[in-house]
Amino acid sequence: MTDLKTYAALARAPFLLLPVTLVICGAAAAAYEGAAHWGPTLLALVGLVAVHIAVNALNEWSDMRRGIDLKTVRTPFSGGSGTLPAGKAPVGAALRLGLFFAAVGLAIGIWFLSQIGPAFLPFLLFGAVFVMGYTDVLARMGIGEIAAALGLGGLAVSGAAIVQEGVLGPVALAASVPAFLMTFNLLLLNEFPDEAADREGGRKNLVLLFGRRGAALIYALAALMVPVWIVGAVVAGPFPLWAMAGVLPSVLLVQPLRWAFGDTSADVPIPALGANVIWNLATNTLLGAALLVAAMLA
Repeated sequence: MTDLKTYAALARAPFLLLPVTLVICGAAAAAYEGAAHWGPTLLALVGLVAVHIAVNALNEWSDMRRGIDLKTVRTPFSGGSGTLPAGKAPVGAALRLGLFFAAVGLAIGIWFLSQIGPAFLPFLLFGAVFVMGYTDVLARMGIGEIAAALGLGGLAVSGAAIVQEGVLGPVALAASVPAFLMTFNLLLLNEFPDEAADREGGRKNLVLLFGRRGAALIYALAALMVPVWIVGAVVAGPFPLWAMAGVLPSVLLVQPLRWAFGDTSADVPIPALGANVIWNLATNTLLGAALLVAAMLA
């Protein structure tokens, strides 16, 4: 039988901090706009973690079935968990795990739809498409990065805000943009080590479509847009001055940007991959914390 530790590996448990930071950011944006509650926030967190587990497990299942995971050069941040290639679980275990948590996410989404009404329908529909279609359809059409950036980025932050009282204000929308860009970059940089395996497995991602140099420049542009957007949102008005705290983690971009503007034929350094992850989590968290402090002081 597959044990709990193996299921956690298939779920890519260490990466499940991302939905936590997204819900923090979205709920804090709603709080700054005067509408946040513990119940919807916690339920949104459970739902988002569930769909993230579903995506990860279905990705493991698909990549093993297509042979991609047999050819990847794994890093701590890319190439799958290695659980299925190592024979630690049957392939069907990943499929069952993915479908179970997809059903959990769907049930929570339907409940929110019943409470909020049609305004939540796009979140439910796009979420279902992204969960079930990401690996075998969207990632093979050249739009995998966009789908991930929406499903586990922009829409997640907006969704955590709208479930509070059915209202999506300008602060939540503004907070959704950095989340979109960072999740986009989280996936994009992690695709470089998998370039050869993804090409052989029939994927079409930005690294394969634009080449390593072109994809690296896209990464750099998206990364630099994050602090620029936050500063712009403070100046323009949606964000309070406290939100400038969200710019601080951008110092972590030094290593990945040094690689992106340098010799991109070389492997992405592992510290750069790690810095990319921490930048994402820290920016969402600090931006959320700053909005919450501003809400408490208002």
